[in-house]
Amino acid sequence: MHAAISDLARRLRDCDRLVLFTGAGVSAESGIPTFRDAQTGLWARYSPEQLASPEGFRADPRTVWAWYAWRREKCLAAAPNPAHLAIAELQRRLPGVTLITQNVDGLHQRAGSEAPLELHGNLHRLKCFRCGADGGDWPETLDPLPRCVCGGLLRPAVVWFGESLPGEVLARASEAGLQAGLFFSIGTSSLVYPAADLPFQAKRRGAFVVEINPQPTPLSRHADLCLHGAAGGVLPRLLAALE
Repeated sequence: MHAAISDLARRLRDCDRLVLFTGAGVSAESGIPTFRDAQTGLWARYSPEQLASPEGFRADPRTVWAWYAWRREKCLAAAPNPAHLAIAELQRRLPGVTLITQNVDGLHQRAGSEAPLELHGNLHRLKCFRCGADGGDWPETLDPLPRCVCGGLLRPAVVWFGESLPGEVLARASEAGLQAGLFFSIGTSSLVYPAADLPFQAKRRGAFVVEINPQPTPLSRHADLCLHGAAGGVLPRLLAALE
């Protein structure tokens, strides 16, 4: 891996358009379980659709709010890990870096990354279930459930089952990928579309695609370089090679 990282550091020095694309594996290194892994104990009796879909929210908004309040507490208790910190440092050191994430926990921002493209939304923000307006930050209490000025119930500003990714964010992410000279896929299973297509789009346009993941994924055989390991171990080594 040492030779591969040295070569990659050289490519980074010469690159003026870098995309960093992160998934649940990066958050898992901070101890944040995936959606399905979090369905334990009290939450095991619910289906994902009951907890994270428009239909589930209409049927039982209080249970959906309780689920996301519990998940948010887990996120707030977690700390950015070496992968988050290395990504933020790469953004500071290199020109033309775009960070795209499928994670909703806000750990990239807490690590120092600015304005990541959040494909699946942000757990710490709210929006109106009725009119879609920005609902601001979480309230101090969920009793009663918070409402928009239009009278509609507020909800966490994340993408639920059956919903499309935010069009503007996806368009910006796609454009960044198409212009990338280097594209890093970090800690993502490459299974959830349309986000999973981003590295393939970049590859078709000539980007050098790097996968950093402990296990092989559907992207692995198409990537130009696969570094099998935890992002929190690989990325700090890459930063050290840049110095």
